[in-house]
Order: sequence, then structure tokens, then C-alpha cells
Amino acid sequence: MAHFAQIDYENKVLRVSVVRNEDILDPNGNESEQFGIEILKSIHGRETRWIQTSYNNKFRFRYAGIGMIYNVEHDVFLQNKPYPSWILNTETYEWDSPIPKPDLTEEQKNNESYYEWNEENQEWELKTIT
Repeated sequence: MAHFAQIDYENKVLRVSVVRNEDILDPNGNESEQFGIEILKSIHGRETRWIQTSYNNKFRFRYAGIGMIYNVEHDVFLQNKPYPSWILNTETYEWDSPIPKPDLTEEQKNNESYYEWNEENQEWELKTIT
């Protein structure tokens, strides 16, 4: 099955739909993203926008999910940016904090501690489950 993400005009994923592989073959027997898009537009409306996504992460870096963002510049699907200060890592296509998250010590792990990002202070704060 071929998977396609419907995106809005802010490139946010609204839904993911499937089309049978045999329905998107061109005259040479190759899969055509445009054929899939045309099928979905005929079903959901000509004004809808669709981008093919890969269930196996073979292209566009990861499988699209509802609420994710399609990044046109890098041609990838991204999780939402968690904080304004975080930076897109163009090798992993994950959002990285401006400073690395510290490692927990064994004692902190045993105390069920964790680090939480504080955007206002631009730092990781140590928290403990109470």
C-alpha cells in the first residue's frame, strides 16, 4: 500500500490515507506519487494537498503522523518543535536543545529523577518523581 499525508496550508499533517500500489503505476509500471495524489484529490476534493510518506521510512525521513509538519526545505516530516529555542538537527531531523541534556547519575536514576527543559531559563532542570 502507498501512504499519503494530507497537509494544510501551514504544512501540518491532517490525516494519512492509503492507495493500492497497483493504482499508482505509470505506463512503465513505476509507482507515481502524482497518480496517488490525483486519486486522493478525486476523492477528497481538488483543493486538498497530499504528500507521499513512507511507512518504512524509505523517503522523507520518517512516516508522517497526524499533527506533524512537512518541512518543504528539507523534504521531511518533522515532529512539532517543542520549544522556540530548539534547533533542527539536519542529520537526525530531530529538535535539539541549545545545550545538551546532562546524563543522570545512578543515584538520580534510582531516585526516579529526570531532566526537564526550562525554556525561560534556557537550561535543563533536575526533577524527581514524588
